[in-house]
Amino acid sequence: MKIIVCGGGQVGFSIIRYLSTQENDVTVIDHSEEVINRISRTMEVRGLLGFASHPDVLVRAGIADADMIIAVTQSDEVNMVACQIAHSLFNVPLKMARVRSKSYLSAEWSALYHSDSMPIDLVISPELEVARSISRTLEIPGAFAVIPFGDHALHLIGIRCKGKISLLNTPLRLLSSLFPELEWNVLFIVRGDAGFVPMGTDQLLEGDEVYLLIPQKKLQEAMGAFGFVEQQSQRLLILGGGNVGLFLAEEVEAHHPSISLMLVENNKDRASYVANQLTRTVVLHGDALDREILREANAKITDKVVAITADDKVNILASILAKKMGAGQAMALINSASYSNIVNSLEIDSVISPQSLTASSILQYVRRGRILSIHSLRDNFGEVIEAEAMGTSNVLGKTVEEINIPRSLMIGAIIRNDQILIPRDDTVIKIHDRVILMVTGPAIKRFEKLFAVRLEYF
Repeated sequence: MKIIVCGGGQVGFSIIRYLSTQENDVTVIDHSEEVINRISRTMEVRGLLGFASHPDVLVRAGIADADMIIAVTQSDEVNMVACQIAHSLFNVPLKMARVRSKSYLSAEWSALYHSDSMPIDLVISPELEVARSISRTLEIPGAFAVIPFGDHALHLIGIRCKGKISLLNTPLRLLSSLFPELEWNVLFIVRGDAGFVPMGTDQLLEGDEVYLLIPQKKLQEAMGAFGFVEQQSQRLLILGGGNVGLFLAEEVEAHHPSISLMLVENNKDRASYVANQLTRTVVLHGDALDREILREANAKITDKVVAITADDKVNILASILAKKMGAGQAMALINSASYSNIVNSLEIDSVISPQSLTASSILQYVRRGRILSIHSLRDNFGEVIEAEAMGTSNVLGKTVEEINIPRSLMIGAIIRNDQILIPRDDTVIKIHDRVILMVTGPAIKRFEKLFAVRLEYF
């Protein structure tokens, strides 16, 4: 695909990195020469210096025959205008814009993005995606990721193996006999700095991060098998009152009425603003690294601390400090990949990656085939994809064994007429099956060929 990305900041850089590794023709527009030079040095993309909302700059970027424009500059208005120009003047098929302002994101104004007004196919809000992602984990204590598939019939959950549990050091092919009632499938394992799609002979080791696909009704039993038996979190402490912190507090107030919520914000004016926006959240003005503030915020008895300030280093240190004070779990928002690589050696339970969540939203539009949902695993390890087998898909009539030929592709589950199937090697894919797969880089093209839909383009 020919794709124009407007904005080479943290979010833009991550998107470009994902897209450039999949044989896309990518052009990047940014008004900073330093940003353009950095991107051009590190990736095989074309860099263009200029303002993304200027028609002449878009023309030089090749907008006339582009398949997609992704506008992720720091300005909501520039992003919107770039998409409007792409539609009105050049009829670009797919238009995506990063929108940060809460006012623009309000459901009250959702009609703004219709095709007859401001035609944006996907509104990207990394802050809102992060808030929703964290909110989902509150229902499953012990999980660092909870992603729904199949209209919430299945969930992909991320768990870190801790302690002495019977699952460890046991070949995966034997787990079904140890826990026959769970109907689960291990899709991916992260061990140290590396990740891999497991085989039946592989074993789980202490410290592994495991991505497990399991039916919704079996979630609590699965967590129990991994040693997590506590119920939903009752106390949550948010460190940072920026857009992410405010969105998260609003999510918790709206969807988790039983959770006691506190928020710490270092800027006095911002703390006052956030307090006025929320109804039952206790907002404290103070430094997330101040022990006295954390004591006042009851970090010692808090079930989960979420450090989501604008500073990665503050988030890492505050998470460690809260854990040492007695907090049950600690999550840290980290934008820089260089920091995320050292977290496994620290007392932090999970890392929140805005870039990974943003990429997941975009990849659903980039992948060819009838894609229903997609989630990118951290550090570009791979993608969990839910795809529908259409009448002309090459996957029809093939067994799971035939499809799972490359080590880098694995079918985790099939939804057929509201029935969840954990597939065996001889399971045959039928029309309209909803297939959930784990796909890593080398197998992306094979996946697209298997699920490609002729006479239809997504």
